[in-house]
Amino acid sequence: MSLQTPPMVQKLQTALRAKAKGEPTFRFYSLYDKVYRSDVLAYAYRRCKANRGAPGVDGQTFADIEAYSRQRWLGELARELKEKAYRPQAVRRVWIPKPNGKQRPLGIPTIRDRVVQMAVLLVVGPIFDVDLQPEQHAYRQGHSGLDAVRAVHRLVSTGHTEVVDADLSGYFDSIPHGALIKSVARRISDKGVLRLIKAWLKAPVAESPEHAEPPRNDHGTPQGAPVSPLLANLYMRRFLLAWKLHGHEKRLDAHIVNYADDFVICCRGTAAEADRAMRDLMRRLALTVNEDKTHVCRLPDDSVDFLGYTIGRCYSRTTGRSYVGTRPSKSRVQRVCSAVSAKTARRWLWRDASDLAEDLNRLLRGWANYFRLGPVSKAYAAVDSHVSRRLRQWLCHKHKKTGRGTSRYPDEYLHDTLGLVRLRERTHNFSWANA
Repeated sequence: MSLQTPPMVQKLQTALRAKAKGEPTFRFYSLYDKVYRSDVLAYAYRRCKANRGAPGVDGQTFADIEAYSRQRWLGELARELKEKAYRPQAVRRVWIPKPNGKQRPLGIPTIRDRVVQMAVLLVVGPIFDVDLQPEQHAYRQGHSGLDAVRAVHRLVSTGHTEVVDADLSGYFDSIPHGALIKSVARRISDKGVLRLIKAWLKAPVAESPEHAEPPRNDHGTPQGAPVSPLLANLYMRRFLLAWKLHGHEKRLDAHIVNYADDFVICCRGTAAEADRAMRDLMRRLALTVNEDKTHVCRLPDDSVDFLGYTIGRCYSRTTGRSYVGTRPSKSRVQRVCSAVSAKTARRWLWRDASDLAEDLNRLLRGWANYFRLGPVSKAYAAVDSHVSRRLRQWLCHKHKKTGRGTSRYPDEYLHDTLGLVRLRERTHNFSWANA
């Protein structure tokens, strides 16, 4: 959901951004009073509500706040902040399944804490955004995962075909607080804002309200908190700057492309040395390289999976010639097919067929909006085939019919009557899709 930034909040952000850009060494000393401004807090609340997150350890929902009175709730929160009586609550931990069968922890602050974090982000985000490196593409306006994929493709297309495919173990949970606060304090001298950030970093984690762990001592920022992406970007910036200051980028002709905790280093025959240099810097930054997932790839004989795309050898369907290109990875095609299978399981037979088709359309459009680089026709055809087969099976089960349903529910019925989208039709506008 996209929200229009209120004019006065936008004016504040523009002024802060201009000041930060114009004076790269300036430290901002008067920001805390902006955090509890009524328009900033109100917009922060709307941003958090639009994300439709789950409640924190206190169980409070947005519906509870609306019933209590949003204006009254925000006024009380502003008063707490102004009087410096605000204290963050524990962060609720939930476990999210990963494709490899493992789980990753997700931290869910209370709505109250999320709103304050978002307010701080609205104020300090524009300041730090101008300092982030051009190689950083995550959590930034005007940058995206597709930009990162395109950047890697440009590098390998210009001869940087030795790639260090790097992975960090528990990056968000490993960031050392002391060094991170130094990164923040380099630009922010306002003690009120620094106090808030330190308090969020130290907040205990709870599986349930009755079982809270002790406060974190000296490392980690919970993935899932509004302020965590900015803090993660700030600490990754230290690595990127060190890479350049130590001369590795120019000496090795080795260029980093970063998205959150994912990054690759594209080199011209110097990947082994770049790998050693990267590991040395990560040790100094107190971060751990995942040995199982970090390796050197030599394109086009090898391929690299980055942000859902496979970057490696592709073949032109018109000439048969090979080239280095990007395409949706097999794992991401399998993942969207699994999501389709879940939506068309028998437990959903009570649904209306048109509603289910529209639900599938939202999933497919969202997936295709991201996976639209390079030769996508083969991936789109595989997904289209899976969706049609699963929807026919669902219709047969719903109406207690035997067989595969191809004659009873032909393509015309699925697409013309139910309105199911055809991903393959999208490639008509992609000049490269069938390459």
